[in-house]
Amino acid sequence: MAPTIRIGVVAPGTRIEPALAERVKAFAADHFLDRAPEIVFHPQCFLSAGHFAGDDETRQKAFVDYANDPALDAIWFARGGYGACRIAEAALAQLNEHARKKTYLGYSDGGVLLAGLYKLGFANVAHGPMPIDLTRADGEGAVKRALSWLIERAPESVELGVMFDAKTAAFNIMILHSVLGTPLEPDLSGHVLMLEEVGEYLYRIDRALFHITSSANVRRVKGIKLGRVSAVPENDKPFGATEEEIVRYWCKKAGIAYLGRADIGHDVENKVVPFGMLKR
Repeated sequence: MAPTIRIGVVAPGTRIEPALAERVKAFAADHFLDRAPEIVFHPQCFLSAGHFAGDDETRQKAFVDYANDPALDAIWFARGGYGACRIAEAALAQLNEHARKKTYLGYSDGGVLLAGLYKLGFANVAHGPMPIDLTRADGEGAVKRALSWLIERAPESVELGVMFDAKTAAFNIMILHSVLGTPLEPDLSGHVLMLEEVGEYLYRIDRALFHITSSANVRRVKGIKLGRVSAVPENDKPFGATEEEIVRYWCKKAGIAYLGRADIGHDVENKVVPFGMLKR
């Protein structure tokens, strides 16, 4: 029998409730039985400091402590929200050789840290579901997908296009928009870049894609795929184009190939997208 893997959970941005941690651990035990991982939630996940799961120093220390811990095999971000960008550079500068051996999984605001880790050459970085997804209706499938990836690299957890694309990366549109031009920006040349969004007006998505597709780095991607864009607020006037038409428009202006849709988003169908080349 393979040794039990140990997954450390931290909240770089917004807090979660202690009850969710217990639900996730019980879910893992029920669904994976003798393959169930040990899931260790850092106490920082339950702290509250305004918008954040503890102040910047506390969140930074929790991430660094767990990432550098040789007894943990993976780091799983508890949820998105906001706050990762406030700690990312300082936290990444403190990581050691044990941190490099780990798998990192999350999405949304966690994409800031995923970007920085990937830039530093960390080999096992992936966009994918988080513990908070268990609070969604029918969210069990998303959490099972994430755990199956962390435990055994289950191919059914992965976004289908990853199987055919040489190199991939996935981000929330606003997160990539905020990372470009900073020290956290990874090299995306030759990648199929998958983008998704939630809760943003279409004009804001349009503006962000102007910035993203103007990047010389992004203009070297193999192409862009659009994931799901959900919970779009209703503006006082219609934008006049769909989210896909917006992406096509900016890809055409920038000379970037538009490669169709991707099976990612802020929802229970969100799939795992490993950064770089898929390791089979």
